[in-house]
Amino acid sequence: MTHRVAVLDKENCQTKKCGLECIKYCPVNKMGSECIVLNEETAKAQIDENICNGCGICVKVCPFDAITIVNLAEELKSDKIHQYGQNAFRLYKIPSLKKGQVMGLLGRNGIGKSTVVGILSGNLRPNLGDFASPPEWSQILKHFQGTELKPHFEKIANNELKASIKPQQVYNLAKVFDGTAKELFEKYDERGKAKELVQQLGLQNSLENRLTDLSGGELQRIAVAVTASRESDFYFFDEPSSYNDVFQRIGVARVIQDLAKIGKSVMVVEHDLTLLDYLSDFIEILYGEPAAYGIVASMLSTKVGINVFLDGYLPNENVRFRDIAFKFDAVNTIEEFVTIEDIMTYPNLEKKFTNFSLSIEAGRVRKREVLGIVGANALGKTTMMKMIAGVEKPDSGNIESKVKIAYKPQYLTNDYDVDVITLLEKAHGGTIEETPEEEIIVNPMKIKKLYNKSIKNLSGGELQKVAIGACLLQKVDIYALDEPSAFLDVEDRIAVAKLIQRYVRSYGKSAIIVDHDIQLMDLISDSIVIFHGTPGREGHATTPKPKVEGMNEFLKSLEMTYRRDETSMRPRVNKLESRLDREQKQSGKFYYRN
Repeated sequence: MTHRVAVLDKENCQTKKCGLECIKYCPVNKMGSECIVLNEETAKAQIDENICNGCGICVKVCPFDAITIVNLAEELKSDKIHQYGQNAFRLYKIPSLKKGQVMGLLGRNGIGKSTVVGILSGNLRPNLGDFASPPEWSQILKHFQGTELKPHFEKIANNELKASIKPQQVYNLAKVFDGTAKELFEKYDERGKAKELVQQLGLQNSLENRLTDLSGGELQRIAVAVTASRESDFYFFDEPSSYNDVFQRIGVARVIQDLAKIGKSVMVVEHDLTLLDYLSDFIEILYGEPAAYGIVASMLSTKVGINVFLDGYLPNENVRFRDIAFKFDAVNTIEEFVTIEDIMTYPNLEKKFTNFSLSIEAGRVRKREVLGIVGANALGKTTMMKMIAGVEKPDSGNIESKVKIAYKPQYLTNDYDVDVITLLEKAHGGTIEETPEEEIIVNPMKIKKLYNKSIKNLSGGELQKVAIGACLLQKVDIYALDEPSAFLDVEDRIAVAKLIQRYVRSYGKSAIIVDHDIQLMDLISDSIVIFHGTPGREGHATTPKPKVEGMNEFLKSLEMTYRRDETSMRPRVNKLESRLDREQKQSGKFYYRN
């Protein structure tokens, strides 16, 4: 037995531009019933899930990809925790909490993580699927009778639960608090830990600055510190790695772990698998259909949970939630794909600013190669990329290159009202629909569904995918992408990495990637440039090194060692001072144990 889930994307549903195909071709409608009708108030389609037969014809005929129809197991009906309205997103089951442990949530964007946070923090009362007549707390507590979560919801019902939440969009901090970082700490430091947290997260030079003058990385670490400094029962951190470099991410992870060590319940949403692996004690996977429904799977150990997610199969539930498994190549070098032909070379370069100087060792970019650039923030990585791309002129050294370069910047703006397809066609230089480029670039990133959406209405992840697509659609020799992983979930990060790698190899192009996700850089890079120096004062870039040598040098600077997971072959961080960590450091092999 199954039950129907029918979800309508209200922004994509444009009944004034279509021929109401969903209503005309619905078989149930043709038989005289009203399964799909036009809601006169909203001017949008409305689907009756109770009489829908799940045929999916409306999904196929809708010209704007606005409808999702899914058949789910009947028994899941009793596990429905919340539904936002008719034909709207719904969540099944809810994650558990464990005192003194860090619980990692792993799943796609739009799968219900924000709903989970709202419910567990007490900011959203679960309606158990009854959005028309939401239940009282007595009914909700009865639903959770006999579960570990009943005491948690009792506290919420009695206004006794204190929750501290670090939001995803840290730039909103500057909109809601008009003052300095120091004043923010003084207002919220309930545990008396501000001074210690400032030291741990390297925020000493940020305290006297107003929030509006701080970088994304500084705002992110301040948000983490303020969240951790509050006296609460439940702490939640939504994507704490964004904008931070690898060194800063390790500091953030230790702050979060310290909360668990004093017996607090901690939950983290994070798409950087290296960081999630490093800081979590347990994993709970969310799966389903983005923007349609999400299901919370049973709790797993961190190692097993991440491997199960990458495999796309939940053995305990006997559920396959993804058609393909993500595999990692056990071979460290892929020189057979890279020709000895240089697509461009560059000499020693120098660039000086008022308080910062940058030096770059001579190097080259080879045909069919992905060149990775790694290092701490504020060392000049973006400046190097801009000089190679011709956006910035060096003070010393001249790049005499006639190659064409497309550049995707680090920070993206969405403050203009144009639909996605218009932007992509401008980048492509012509029609994009039904072209090989649409098949090769657009479809793997699932951008086609966004064609009719306005750029200004895209989420951070959607905007990032569109920006990557617009970059790759340009007819150039080298694609320079600055932090392409930002705001992308794990699946999209891996898909984008494989797409870029496959595209440059197949079509004789090259790519230069700057990113702080070590697993992404390990997956995508053929050669590595490492940045050293003092952030904000001086930076130095090495010549490109073979991946094994470059990753080994970079991990050594982090005092971090990597091993291969024996099941998925993915890179895993060894626990600090563990036996493997000590052995690899002693042998000098920071990158993978042979």
